[in-house]
Amino acid sequence: MKILISISLLLITFNSSAQIISGQAFYESKTTVDMDAFATGREMSEDMKKMIAERMKSSLEKTYILTFNNKESIYKEEEKLEAGSDNGGFRMMMSSYSPGPQYKNLETNQLIVENEFFGKQFLVNDTLQNLDWKLEKESKQIGQYIAFKATAIKKVSANDFTMARPRGGRNGDRNTVNEKKQTEVKTDSAQKEDPIDQIEIPKEVIVTAWYTPQIPLGHGPGEYAGLPGLILEMNVYRTTILCSKIIMNPKESEKIEAPTKGKEVSREEYEKIVKEKTDEMRENFRGRQGGDRHFGG
Repeated sequence: MKILISISLLLITFNSSAQIISGQAFYESKTTVDMDAFATGREMSEDMKKMIAERMKSSLEKTYILTFNNKESIYKEEEKLEAGSDNGGFRMMMSSYSPGPQYKNLETNQLIVENEFFGKQFLVNDTLQNLDWKLEKESKQIGQYIAFKATAIKKVSANDFTMARPRGGRNGDRNTVNEKKQTEVKTDSAQKEDPIDQIEIPKEVIVTAWYTPQIPLGHGPGEYAGLPGLILEMNVYRTTILCSKIIMNPKESEKIEAPTKGKEVSREEYEKIVKEKTDEMRENFRGRQGGDRHFGG
C-alpha cells in the first residue's frame, strides 16, 4: 500500500503539471447536535427536542459547490430558498459566525474568506493552514473514485464559533482530541440566559479526509487543502461533508475569482473583532438578566 501511494504521488506530480484540469464538486454538509446536551438545564420533552431539531435543520444541512482548476478554487454555499425562519438564540448566533465564499490559491498559498458578521462585511485575507496530514493505508470507493484516508490534528481558535456546540450532556464528541477534559456546566441564572456561556469550543479536533489521486489537485472543501488529490469526504468534529457529484472539464468553465466584498482584515484582526463582539453580547445578556444595567449596542 505504501508503495502504491508513493507511485500515485509521483504520477500526480507529473500529471498535474502536464495537463489543465477544471471542474466542479458538489458537497452535502451535515452537522449534528446532541439534543440531550442542548436540553441540559431545560425542561424539554422528546417532542420538543424533535421540533427544535427540525427547525435547526436548514442551518445544519447545507449544499456547497467547489469550483476548481489546477491553481485556484472557490467554495460557495448553494443558494436556496428558506422554508421558514427560526428566532432561536443558538441558531441565530451560529448563522452570524458562518463563513461566506472561500477562495484558495495553491500557488500563492492564499486563503480569502468573505464573511458577513452581524451585518458587517469582512474580507479575511489569510494563508492556507498547512495541516500535518498523515496518509493512512485505508481506501474506499466514493462514487466512481477510489479514495484514500488521511488524518490530521487541527488546533482551534477560541473564537472559532463554527466549531461551537452546546455544553453539558454526554462525555463530549468522539472527534475531539481531549474528549475527557470537558468543563462542567454551570447552572446559575445568568448562564441559563446567556447562549454564549452555554456553548464550548474544543482546543483541538481530529480531521479525517478521503482524497482521490484520480483528480490530482490539492483542493478540498472550505479551508482544507494540501492532499495529493481532491478531497471527496471530510469529518471535522461534528460535521460531515460528502461529495455527491463531480463535473470534470466542462466545455465552459466557470471563472474563479477571489471575493472582494467587505473590509479587508487579517485572520488575527478578524478574530479580535469576533472576540470583542462576543464579549459585548455576553455583557448585554448579563445586563438584561440583571435588569438594572445598560450597555451600548
